[in-house]
Amino acid sequence: MTERLQPGETAPAFSLPDADGKQVSLADHKGRKVIVYFYPAALTPGCTKQACDFTDNLDFLAGHGYDVIGISPDKPEKLAKFREKEDLKVTLLGDPDKSVLTSYGAFGEKKLYGKVVTGVIRSTVIVDEEGKVERALYNVKATGHVAKIIKDLGL
Repeated sequence: MTERLQPGETAPAFSLPDADGKQVSLADHKGRKVIVYFYPAALTPGCTKQACDFTDNLDFLAGHGYDVIGISPDKPEKLAKFREKEDLKVTLLGDPDKSVLTSYGAFGEKKLYGKVVTGVIRSTVIVDEEGKVERALYNVKATGHVAKIIKDLGL
């Protein structure tokens, strides 16, 4: 079983390429709260719905001091295609070797249609201004997740 992050722990540092191949790190966001969400694959229905929900709420979240970063195992070229096709405004990062996914507890065994498989566990980790885990949510649903985060954070 993959180690899941707990509130109060230091969020694992990362630096990954965005859709344009530019390195983006968690440290770039120090002093702001960051919603880091992990999703299985760009250009799939559930992941598209989730990315569009985050994009639709990006200004609202930013207004409350939150940056949003989406991480998947996709390569930057696929992320760029995803961004263009869906007109996404959220920062998308690629983690092809799954090292960041693993360090956040977002890659490992999960149940899919009753079978145990190894893959990306749809997860969201909210990191505070100091780089500590504020909340770690695992096995989240793609649909309605952003609204639930907004409600849970009391925004």
